[in-house]
Amino acid sequence: MTPRAPASRSTRILQTSLIVLVGLASFGILISPLGLNPTLETVGEGDVAQTTIKSPRDIEYVSEIRTEEARKAAESAVQPVYSSPDPAIARVQIERLRTSLQNISSIRDDVEATLDEKEVSLLALSDLRLKPETVDFLLSISATRWEAVQSEAVRVLEQVMRRAIYEDKVETTQSGISSLVSLTFNEQQSELVTELVTPFVVPNSFFSQELTDAAKLAAREAVQPIVQTYKAGETIVPAGEIITPADMEAFQQLGMIRPGQRWEDIAAAASMVVLCAAFVPIYFYRRPRAVFLNSPRNLIIISLVFILFLVGARLLAGRTLAPYGYPIQAAALLYTALFNIEVGLVFSIPLAILAAYGLPNSYDLIPYYMFSSLIGLLALGPARRFWGFLWAGLAISLSGAAAMLAFRIPLVTLDWLGIFQYIGVIFLAGFSSASIALVLQFMLAQLLGITTALQLLDISRPDFPLLQYFLRSAPGTYQHSLQVANLAEQAAEKIGADPLLTRVGALFHDIGKALNPNFFIENQVQGNLNAHKDANPEEVAATIIRHVTDGVQLAKKHRLPSRLQDFILEHHGTLITNYQYNQAMEAASGDVTKVDIEKFRYPGPRPASRETALLMLADASEARARAERPATDDEIRALVTSVIQTVQKHNQLDDTLLTLRDLNLITESFVTTLRGTYHPRIQYPKAAVPDQDTTLLTPRKENDSHR
Repeated sequence: MTPRAPASRSTRILQTSLIVLVGLASFGILISPLGLNPTLETVGEGDVAQTTIKSPRDIEYVSEIRTEEARKAAESAVQPVYSSPDPAIARVQIERLRTSLQNISSIRDDVEATLDEKEVSLLALSDLRLKPETVDFLLSISATRWEAVQSEAVRVLEQVMRRAIYEDKVETTQSGISSLVSLTFNEQQSELVTELVTPFVVPNSFFSQELTDAAKLAAREAVQPIVQTYKAGETIVPAGEIITPADMEAFQQLGMIRPGQRWEDIAAAASMVVLCAAFVPIYFYRRPRAVFLNSPRNLIIISLVFILFLVGARLLAGRTLAPYGYPIQAAALLYTALFNIEVGLVFSIPLAILAAYGLPNSYDLIPYYMFSSLIGLLALGPARRFWGFLWAGLAISLSGAAAMLAFRIPLVTLDWLGIFQYIGVIFLAGFSSASIALVLQFMLAQLLGITTALQLLDISRPDFPLLQYFLRSAPGTYQHSLQVANLAEQAAEKIGADPLLTRVGALFHDIGKALNPNFFIENQVQGNLNAHKDANPEEVAATIIRHVTDGVQLAKKHRLPSRLQDFILEHHGTLITNYQYNQAMEAASGDVTKVDIEKFRYPGPRPASRETALLMLADASEARARAERPATDDEIRALVTSVIQTVQKHNQLDDTLLTLRDLNLITESFVTTLRGTYHPRIQYPKAAVPDQDTTLLTPRKENDSHR
């Protein structure tokens, strides 16, 4: 089984605590009004909109409220329905008129009655309301004119009664009788006909509740369901306007408001948080080489970045374009730049899901966040160049636009103006994410001492002040460090360690020797006095060991990252200076009680990572190879194997994650690299240089002319 990263009990407690705390914080953000929809959670029907409320997405739905309003309007527009004119009523009234006319004729033709008696009789007719002046005219006209008046009165009444006469329209109908009288009649005759007809005009059409209800029902059914549409960004309620029921319906359809936190919503949010919270530890449990998770500083940074970007995303809930312009992809790039691609992949997935979970546009927002983040960090790679961030920004923009189009176009009406707006915002998000990640990784690296690839590349430049000082002060040790760096870097690539970190750490591992360069053999000129000769072994050992602490002091002075200081401290682990210890034992005649071995031991600690372990092995292998000059592959392999076995024998690799497979790969890599450095060379015999003139006089072969 692959060994796991050593983690103290306190570290495991911190890991568990942070998972729980981040999970609880995420849950609180998801169920809070702020996280759900900060602008609409408290609005209600009849309230005044404090800000302009716009649609966050395209939507098309059947508006029940607007449809009902239209149906009620159609009902209200229906006039009261009356029955058809009743012909029986017309016949009765015409018959009554004829009877009255006969009575008048009888009074007119009564020869025994005086004129006054006739007037009294006419005024006394119950069905008629004749005026005195009309009675006088009635008695004065000739029989022929009277016959004409009778016929006209019956004709006019018949014409009037054919029309629908409502109960509330009787007076209106009566007032229009005079216009129906023949124009051949003079004014007095027309007035006589009007007075005769008017009393007999009565309602012949009456209100029907049944028919009216049927008409209203037909009007309601004739109204088609009203389909309400909103484009993304279209104003629903302007600021200062009263919120109507139709507006509330739109908010409900868009998911912009909720009637209240239901237990179903809370349970769903809790389930999603638990799922995301379980994903991270389970993944890293299956990836035991994640040493960075043992650093409390790294764990806190990862947690804070996650929460801050999640809060920022939820603050933009309910907006139209803002969620697509939010640079959430910067979190994935930042994780990758500060740690590695694996961290970016693992943490960007739950961040993308939780950032858009439960929002109205989550269907396309989740894949947009996720795919753009993943493709962006893959484009960034090891984050070793400024241009890498530029390419990452472009990758985020292009993949985000593709994801948006893939999930939005099938759902909404094609709107090229809206699409261009979305694409513009997405490109802004892509390049702003790259910029934010670049700035934040630099700031965090400086403030928190995190080692980044850009930082390593910067300090590994040959013109870096500390390297220049190293080269000038201890050129031999500098060349040794270059050889060790090449050796360790090649092996790091083979076992999947960090080759850049390993190389830069190897460059600075012996920097402490620059303070006392002549004490170390690689900086001594051949033939000069050896500083170690006839010296006290303990003093020599103390001076040699001091290059570790001197190196740390120089590293701090020049503000090297703490991760590089680990290479200085750990490259000898807790081993001893064998040569000086053996000298002390010889002087003590092998009496171990007379020699304090701790005075010959490096302060350590032992290597705690694969990278520092590689440095220890490469340093020892290169030093022995330079001293022993192996001539064959077998000799090189034996040398490397001996170094590894010695280091293992003294338990220097116990705190690392190196496996037997890794050690085999390291051995093969070291052998290959050392072969290229210390390969045997052919010794060519010395030959006299031919005289120039003789060479010129030597005849050329015939085929030389064809070369």
